[in-house]
Amino acid sequence: MSRNKVVRPFLKWAGGKRQLLPEIKKYLPKIRSNNVYYEPFLGAGALLFELQPTKAVINDSNTGLISCYTVIKDWVEELILDLKKHKNDPTYYYEIRDWDRSDDYQNISLVEKASRIIYLNKTCYNGLFRVNSQGQFNVPFGKYKNPNILEDAVLRAVSNYLKNNDIKILNTDFQEAVKTAKKGDFVYFDPPYDPVSNTASFTGYDINGFDKNDQKRLKEVFIDLTERGCNVMLSNSLTPFTESLYREYSYIKVNATRNINSNALKRGRVEEILVLNYQP
Repeated sequence: MSRNKVVRPFLKWAGGKRQLLPEIKKYLPKIRSNNVYYEPFLGAGALLFELQPTKAVINDSNTGLISCYTVIKDWVEELILDLKKHKNDPTYYYEIRDWDRSDDYQNISLVEKASRIIYLNKTCYNGLFRVNSQGQFNVPFGKYKNPNILEDAVLRAVSNYLKNNDIKILNTDFQEAVKTAKKGDFVYFDPPYDPVSNTASFTGYDINGFDKNDQKRLKEVFIDLTERGCNVMLSNSLTPFTESLYREYSYIKVNATRNINSNALKRGRVEEILVLNYQP
């Protein structure tokens, strides 16, 4: 299958990899047609959509996010129709944002929920996806003049890619998501990053959180996959903790620009690492 340039992320996402793709692609292993691509922390799916593998297992613990992928795959025309109703208006925005504070939210259709997530992502402040401790979306209105709420060509292209290939969509723990990975398969881990300071963390974007114990558990999964003969790449922030955690593996330092932060002063260049269990 030839690569479709219209297949690209349909959401902004904290820690998204679009601007790091040229660096990541330098260090990819050779992926054969019978190998499966695994991405257990999918997010916006920048690498998935760049590579467009014909066999993949994609996963995220964020149920609302994964529901978007399922809806785009199975009901893209209904989603496009629903997205057309949305308005770039603060009063309307807060009405839609507050849906998840209502007992009736569970009765809203999957299409409407996916439409809501995409709308809020395109019109909220700085494209954040953040929820409070009750799992309620709590980002303020973004005040954009002309946000691109509906990208119908992108949604249809993503839908065609997901439908016409062997793509399994999961909503589970990362360890469960890679249970079927075997020798020669490629696994890309892009977890919530280890904080570079006490206040810097991406875990607020997902009610489940991701702490140092999760990072250590991820390292154990990394070792297990290595023993299985899988090719594994992992992205993380460059911190003393991550350097120590993966000290027996080779890693590459890369510079990234972080544009998603509620504090504009904390956006900018940051150092990240790519950890590899293979020779690229």
